[in-house]
This record gives sequence, C-alpha cells and structure tokens, in this order.
Amino acid sequence: MRRFILAILLTVLAMIIALTTVWVALALWYRLPLPEVRRGIAAGIFAVFGIFTVAALFSRWRLPAVAAYLALFLGVLVWWSTIKPEANAAWAPDVARQVTGRIDANTLTLTNFRDFEWHSNTDFTQRWTTRTYDLSKLKTVDMFMSYWSGNKIAHVIFSFGFDGGEQLAWSIEVRHRAGGSFSPLADLFKNDPLVILAADERDVVGVRSNVRGEDVQIYRLRATQQQARLLLLEYVADANALAATPQWYNSITTNCTTTVVKLMRVAGDKVPFDWRLIVNGYLPDYAYDRGAIDTSVPLSQLREIAQIGERARTVGLTPEFSKAIRVGVPFPPPREAQ
Repeated sequence: MRRFILAILLTVLAMIIALTTVWVALALWYRLPLPEVRRGIAAGIFAVFGIFTVAALFSRWRLPAVAAYLALFLGVLVWWSTIKPEANAAWAPDVARQVTGRIDANTLTLTNFRDFEWHSNTDFTQRWTTRTYDLSKLKTVDMFMSYWSGNKIAHVIFSFGFDGGEQLAWSIEVRHRAGGSFSPLADLFKNDPLVILAADERDVVGVRSNVRGEDVQIYRLRATQQQARLLLLEYVADANALAATPQWYNSITTNCTTTVVKLMRVAGDKVPFDWRLIVNGYLPDYAYDRGAIDTSVPLSQLREIAQIGERARTVGLTPEFSKAIRVGVPFPPPREAQ
C-alpha cells in the first residue's frame, strides 16, 4: 500500500515538474535578454534538466535532484519578478499613448483620446485629442465583438452612448512595439504591456469592420444609467492607474475580456465564472443566457442582426458611422434603476 501511495505521489510530482519545466523553458526563450541562439540553448538546458529530474524521481537520486530543481526554479522565479513593463518605448502608432481622464462634477475630460483616420491597415492619419463629456447625459452601453480568428476568439469593445448620439468607445489592447505583432503565446510571458484606449467608434470599431474585414457585431446591453456611469468611471480609473503604473498584458489573466468582467462587477452586475469568459467568442451566448442583451428573438437571429459589416461598409467611416451600424439592432427591456 505504501508503494502504491508513493507511486501516485511521485507521478503527481513528475507532472508538476514537467509543467513547470515547460513554463520555465518558454519564459527563458521569450524573456531572457540574450541573442536567439543563446536563449534557445538556455531553454534547452533547463528542459533537459527537468527531464533528468523527472527520471531521477524513480531512483535513489530523488531527493538531491528535486532539491537542485527547486533551487533553480526559485532562482528563475526571483529573476521573473524583476521583469517590469516599460513606460516608454518605440510603441506602434495606434497604441503610442495611454488615455487619462479627469472628472469635475459631471464633466469628464479625456486626454490622449484616439481619433485616427484609417485609409488602410498601414496608412492612417494620426490624431490624439482631448474630449469632454457630460456624464449627466450618459444613456447607454453597447458591446462590440470583433471576430478576427474564427468564432471562438474575439476582441471586446465597450461603447458608451450620450444624448445627441455621441459615442465613447473603450478598447483594452496589447501595447506592442512598432513592427511587432500580437502573439497569444508570447503574451503569456511578459512580452507586451497593456494599454487602454478611449476612441471614436469610426476609429477603433471602423478599422476592424471596414479596413481589416473582421466580423464585427454589436449588442446593446441592459443597464441603468447609474450602472453605465459606474462602468465608465471604472474604465477611467483603470486608465489613470495604468498610466501611472504599467502592467503586462496576459492572454489569459489580463486581457480584453477578463478586465471587462472586473469592470462589470463594479457596475453592480454579478458575474459568476463561466468558460465563455475565457473563450470569449461565446460572450454573447453568456450575455443572452443572463438576459443582459435582447432575448425577444433567438440568439442566432440576434447575431445576424448584430453584424455591422454591410451597414458599416455602406456608410463608410463618416460622421454617420455610429448611427448607421445601430439600425435595426434591438434594445433589451430596460432594467429598473437601482
């Protein structure tokens, strides 16, 4: 019986060591400040050491092998904790600035508001401006889903609507360097910082629907004015905090959906864990099940109505963009004020 229990414990320990070995090897490969060949050698050496440790678990060298592995792993963790995101670098133009906000009574002033004019994915006119909003005129919250790689993964954008038709869109993105690109695997290993953008819908939504050809859908959310205000103010607070202290983007723990979930909680909407919050292409299914979007029609039909592509291309990136993409998109029944 003792041998059986020992075998189980050693098997579990072997799995833990194997998983941590893969993590360390990738961390060394992506973040060790050495040329590519040397990074590969370092990652390979640690991988071999991990394999040796797993093999040693079932021999008389078990204790010294585990002790050596643990010491080396702790050393890697200490090194890992010293890697901090940069505040200033040669960022790509579309993520070069972090928005900040100031609130005075009901007036919200945003600095470094993005209002780019896109001609193609690589040709655009840069405009960073200052915008002011009257929070007493805040009325609606909409959720955009931009599907860029099949139907399982999407980029999430929240947009706040004011009296008069003005829209304020917020996008949580990867702050990659000029010439860099998005890599979900690399961004698990402190590859790029996080950036929060406040932007015109013609910019941050239009570049996806009209320029990149992504499948963009809009869902009108069931929220009171107070909930919308709390959510917007939390975006502003997070943007200010990020401007003061940069954070890493992480494809699982800190991305456009998991951050939005935290914001939704602050807005008074209890969000239990659900796998669709990670595989975020299914976020509309989750919202539909919870009555956060219109449920008067089947979800399949709502998805078709929500697709803005044809309407967006017809109107173009003009001042009528925000109005046109909402034509025919239903509101859910209003929620009582809390």
